Amino acid sequence: MSSVLARTLIVMPAFNEEESVGDVVREVFSALPGVHCLVVNDGSADQTTACARRAGAVVAELPVNLGVGGAMRLGFKYAIAHGFDNVVQIDSDGQHDPANVLALLERLGDADLVIGARFAGVGDYEARGPRRWAMRVLSVILSRTARTTLTDTTSGFKASGPRAVALFASHYPAEYLGDTIEALVIASRAGCRIEQVPVIMRVRAGGQPSHNPLRSAAYLGRAFVALCFALIRPSLPLRPEA
Repeated sequence: MSSVLARTLIVMPAFNEEESVGDVVREVFSALPGVHCLVVNDGSADQTTACARRAGAVVAELPVNLGVGGAMRLGFKYAIAHGFDNVVQIDSDGQHDPANVLALLERLGDADLVIGARFAGVGDYEARGPRRWAMRVLSVILSRTARTTLTDTTSGFKASGPRAVALFASHYPAEYLGDTIEALVIASRAGCRIEQVPVIMRVRAGGQPSHNPLRSAAYLGRAFVALCFALIRPSLPLRPEA
């Protein structure tokens, strides 16, 4: 597994995460010896960059906030430019446990994209109201699109293998929910094999949630708009396996 870690880039999008990013980077290095960690500062106005660098991460800075999708596309491009085979997305707020990365990487032997799923039989993470209803319906639709059971289609905890990295470096969507819903549609329609691994999500270690009550109320409509756009766009080619 050490050789796999050496070929893996951890990408951490970060927007005003000075309270948690340093601790998460240190936890990544502790749990995954030999791995490389890139923090993408997505237009933060605080000390996110300084905290990440003190913890030992390489930091790429975006001049404006592009959202998770824009930050991740930069991460995929960085991975290709520096010869990494795999990319694992970990949130900078501490919700994703780096110890679960090994389980995701193990499944990349049979899949191109592996999702760390919250609603797959472990943990007690809950989403309520319209947000949860949307997640359930999206899971049904995207499971059919991907031809496999997916219980958590909005999880940001994902591992991408070489073919998915090449695809996402050019075509990772930056729109709201594009980095989750649309990315899964793009990958599945391009021929990527998608699997999921049950994981336990933790509470935020600091900073502000990316959604609020108003945004949660609008989640249902925006989720299905994202899905519709994803489904009507042309399929993209996938690089053949070596």
